[in-house]
Amino acid sequence: MSDTLEIRAIVAAVLAEQQGQSKALAEEAAAAVLRAFGLDDEDHRELRADFQHLRRWRKRVEQAQSLTFKAVIGTLATGFIAVVWMGVKAFLGK
Repeated sequence: MSDTLEIRAIVAAVLAEQQGQSKALAEEAAAAVLRAFGLDDEDHRELRADFQHLRRWRKRVEQAQSLTFKAVIGTLATGFIAVVWMGVKAFLGK
């Protein structure tokens, strides 16, 4: 029975070590990706500020796209109404 406990302890130790190595590799990979984008992974406040700025910029671009789409639709609708109105006036004017 003590052999079973010893084996379980060894397996648990090996799994814990592997998990620690996996976590270290994941952190290293994430840091490498951030450095590849020119971001300093050591300065967490600066990194957070960069991501907040990117989020605000993305939201503003999305808002501008929405407003541009609405303006284009409004312009097309106004042009269509103007064409219809001119056709009615021309038809009634003759």
